[in-house]
Amino acid sequence: MPEGHTLHRLAIHFTKAYGGQRLRATSPQGRFTDGARRIDGRVLGEAEAHGKHLFLGFDSGEWLRVHLGLYGAWTFGDAGGERSLGAPRTEADTERTLRRDPDGYVIPPPPTGAVRLRLVGADGWADLRGPSACEVLDPEGKRAVQARLGPDPLRDDADPERVWRTVSRSRSAIAVLLMRQDVVSGVGNIYRAESLFRTGIDPYRAGRDLDRTRWDALWADLVRLLHDGVRDGRIITTRPEHRDNPALNPPPREDACYVAYRAGQPCRVCGTTVRSAELAGRTLYWCPGCQTG
Repeated sequence: MPEGHTLHRLAIHFTKAYGGQRLRATSPQGRFTDGARRIDGRVLGEAEAHGKHLFLGFDSGEWLRVHLGLYGAWTFGDAGGERSLGAPRTEADTERTLRRDPDGYVIPPPPTGAVRLRLVGADGWADLRGPSACEVLDPEGKRAVQARLGPDPLRDDADPERVWRTVSRSRSAIAVLLMRQDVVSGVGNIYRAESLFRTGIDPYRAGRDLDRTRWDALWADLVRLLHDGVRDGRIITTRPEHRDNPALNPPPREDACYVAYRAGQPCRVCGTTVRSAELAGRTLYWCPGCQTG
């Protein structure tokens, strides 16, 4: 499932590539016909992300909400070719010559696969496949969704004190709390594992047993890592001195993380075998040697 940095990258892309444009909206698959009709012909005014949710705001006052889930992805087409954001994360270098119809809209290729929603503007097109949620909301509906979400470390309105109040009173393990989107939005399995490693926190430590200094360090690291993800377009958490190939920048994927998906391998820092276990339905990764705090 895409983590929070991917959704913020999507919001940035929609703003730059489609902001201020009147868009055609259709549902080639047919499962979103009524929703597409509500935003068809509307101008995209703004795009924003909150955690793992993308919101596209139109001049009608309505918002398109998309949650990609495990299998969702947006595919974009423009003069530079096609690329996807979400899952699968693929890029194609094939250049495309844009053609436009008499009304000035780009003529996209025929849809392939189960395209839930197609948006077409003057400079490109976007296809949405496989989302876990796709709906059109009025402003009150958007606020209701966001009210159920915890603070997003990537948003300017994020309130870490709100998160701390929940964490400091909870008997649940901090590794569980970080994955609860009503506690912190946008943190997924990789950021959870890596931020706990980088701050030396035992993932099984109860939230109420975490001291404030450790919490402040954890929040600051989440903010840093997520912003790096937006900038880099991928998750990179290792420092050069801890990589097998320190001279390579950016590092290859096998060098990008400390513990995530490295169970059974030696810790990059202390050499202890990285462990994994099932926790709250997800695989947890950690180093028993480094994470004792």
